[in-house]
Amino acid sequence: MAKLKANRVINGTFGSIWVNGEKWAEVKSFELKVQGQYEDVNFCEELGKHRKYMGFEGSGTITLQKVYDRGAKLLAEAFKSGEMPDVKIVGKLADPAAFGHTRVEATEVTFDEFTLLKFENKALGEEELPFQFADYDLIDAI
Repeated sequence: MAKLKANRVINGTFGSIWVNGEKWAEVKSFELKVQGQYEDVNFCEELGKHRKYMGFEGSGTITLQKVYDRGAKLLAEAFKSGEMPDVKIVGKLADPAAFGHTRVEATEVTFDEFTLLKFENKALGEEELPFQFADYDLIDAI
């Protein structure tokens, strides 16, 4: 394997997200992760635990610099009415010095919570939006 150079490590500063096609430029951090769900399987005369894959759970978090009321605009009425919006999130990380870019789409996104109002004296405002998703596609990979 060839020796790698430090400038090839991808830099999060070049990340972007789009929520339902709208670019959210004030993103501070973004995470999408998938966790496997398994059931334990035990066999007679074996002491080891086996596992059967049963599916996955997708989750993530968007942390925003507080510029807009993103969570409230998207979710306030939905939480009160029970009619949840159909949400799709596309995330992209594209450092020009890296070997390429990564782009992922999460669909059937449901948000767990949103903050109506939060502030701290002499502190920059942030908004955190934790969510779950039912499906995903790895559109581009490095």
